[in-house]
Amino acid sequence: MDISVVVPLLDEAESLPELSKWIREVMERNGFSYEIILIDDGSTDGSWQVIESLKEGDPNIKGIKFRRNYGKSAALNIGFEAAQGDVVITMDADLQDSPDEIPELYRRITQEHYDLISGWKQKRHDPLSKTLPTKLFNSATRSMSGIHNLHDFNCGLKAYRKDVIKTIEVYGEMHRYIPVIAKWAGFKKIGEQVVEHRARKYGKTKFGLSRFVNGFLDLLSIFFVGKFGKRPMHFFGTMGVLSFLFGTISTIWLIAQKLVDIANNTKFRNVTDQPLFYIALVAIIVGFQLFLTGFVAELVSRNSSERNSYHIEKRI
Repeated sequence: MDISVVVPLLDEAESLPELSKWIREVMERNGFSYEIILIDDGSTDGSWQVIESLKEGDPNIKGIKFRRNYGKSAALNIGFEAAQGDVVITMDADLQDSPDEIPELYRRITQEHYDLISGWKQKRHDPLSKTLPTKLFNSATRSMSGIHNLHDFNCGLKAYRKDVIKTIEVYGEMHRYIPVIAKWAGFKKIGEQVVEHRARKYGKTKFGLSRFVNGFLDLLSIFFVGKFGKRPMHFFGTMGVLSFLFGTISTIWLIAQKLVDIANNTKFRNVTDQPLFYIALVAIIVGFQLFLTGFVAELVSRNSSERNSYHIEKRI
């Protein structure tokens, strides 16, 4: 099979018939073998009934329904598990992503041998309250991930080699960082394609401003897990040792300063009367606790069933 189109959706009953028809026309026009996987993430507007009726008229349509709303990451992950195409395309169900982009995305994956192509909605039909935070978010992600050639990490329109989606796992709210997850898994040929951003035709957006706060926290999480997930002592141990040394050196300096003042018969302050003493004491305690945290995290990591889960590309 050439292409799997994975579409997570929540309350998009109005747009589904038009979207599926549009995808089918693009596929037939280009002679692709394909499947459309529609994942109903707990819709309450009759989206599943629409999917069932679409399935009756098109055997290439497959449907998966969650009992409740689990989020976009869960929908994408289950869609990736079900996908059988050599190239996997993800897009939103609100008709803001154009299926006409699919042939070029497919060509770049198959002929230019990219692992992942992320869409860039260069011209957006969104208010400033949404576009400005998005730019700040993408800038922070580029800096922390080292993927400097992407302008829009969270664009729903993406194309993947099959190996990518069968290797990575998307959970929590990590769908925003799939390029970062792919990079940590060793898929480094990541490209970008300018895509059309269409104005929403039906319904209303499902995202609020809270997603930017959650997105930043998820970025910190994935950065830490990707860099220190298999060696937590390198993070906690380093921070603990630095904190412990700072506290110890500060305490020694205060005691030495008092002894010098006593030897010179000059006026001195008691060590316990100085604020630095208490700062140093807290630093010693915090440093010790950080070191113990790293030690416990290392024990957990070493006993994990995935402690030696490496991504092998080829064998001969």
